[in-house]
Amino acid sequence: MKENIIATKTYAFSVSVVELSKRLISKNEFVLSKQLLKSGTSIGANVEEAIGGISKRDFRAKMSISYKEARETHYWLRLLKDTDYISQNEFNDYEKELSSILKILYKIIESSKE
Repeated sequence: MKENIIATKTYAFSVSVVELSKRLISKNEFVLSKQLLKSGTSIGANVEEAIGGISKRDFRAKMSISYKEARETHYWLRLLKDTDYISQNEFNDYEKELSSILKILYKIIESSKE
């Protein structure tokens, strides 16, 4: 079976978000860590649902949700950086990967409209 790049990237991103969330919880940061965990792992979960979609419309809807969850995750990461829970360098690493994911999701959504 051919590797699905977006599924692979979003799964790996989810793993890194889980690790970050665990670190935040160890610092007694529960609210932001939960928000990040929910949105960050939802990106990949919705990609998986899209792959199993029963129609093109269903596929597009789930990919759109993934895109929105990625945007939300970017918000939480910026907030964590600006409140000194994560460093600028760590933020840059997450942002680079998230930016790549957002570009791919956007292209998928746009191409699925045709």
